[in-house]
Amino acid sequence: MRHRTWAVAGGAAALVLVAATGAHAEGRGDIRVTKTVVNGGGNVIIGVARTVKYPIAITIKDDSGVKKITDLSTFNRSNGYGFITWDGDSSCVKKSATTSVCTGTMTVDPGWIADSDDIDSNKVAGVWQVNATVKANDGDYWISDNIAQYKVKRASKLTTDATPEPVAKGAKLTINGKLTRANWENLEYHGFTGQDVKLQYRPAGAAHYSTVKTVKTGDAGKLSTKVTVTSAGSWRWYFPGTTTTARIVSTGDAVTLK
Repeated sequence: MRHRTWAVAGGAAALVLVAATGAHAEGRGDIRVTKTVVNGGGNVIIGVARTVKYPIAITIKDDSGVKKITDLSTFNRSNGYGFITWDGDSSCVKKSATTSVCTGTMTVDPGWIADSDDIDSNKVAGVWQVNATVKANDGDYWISDNIAQYKVKRASKLTTDATPEPVAKGAKLTINGKLTRANWENLEYHGFTGQDVKLQYRPAGAAHYSTVKTVKTGDAGKLSTKVTVTSAGSWRWYFPGTTTTARIVSTGDAVTLK
């Protein structure tokens, strides 16, 4: 059975918003959540087409031993909306007589997103929280709000194109690019303007890139700058990301000398 965690207009939205703003824990007995790890500690990145699945691993302790997760939900902390579902199942790995790590799998199809709220769906990116109810072998249960926080981000794309190729030593090289990010309203990538993007260079034969300068994206997320060429090597753009948009590094463009 699929458990949807969507917030919608009306009474259901009010219930979710209360949960998002009034963190608490209650239940029966000595069962407790001691640790929660979302997606292995990484951000959750969602684009415009591919279904995304990720784990939420909850460490649970009770003197009788742990039975399972009975409810698991997640949503944006600032507005209470969520579009990610739990499949209703959890697998538990026993660590001791009293402690287990139980994991639930979360799923999102980008096609669900625009139908899951009554605001601009892109505003649901950002900091999310996890709520869960867990159960022990002796019937003890614990309802926990805000047991973990993590970031759900819009996927991004970044391109690099250096011209002319090849280029004479000492000549000017123009390096263009474009930064775009997923728009969850229409499931397309749109230009991301006004963002600081780093231009990086790696000399031919070297192992690492280094930052040469920082350039701000213009209209439609476009990037353009000129550099003086001193040696053959590869150029790329690097965007460090924001709270709502994923980090991205473009493919390097190798430039040779005439």
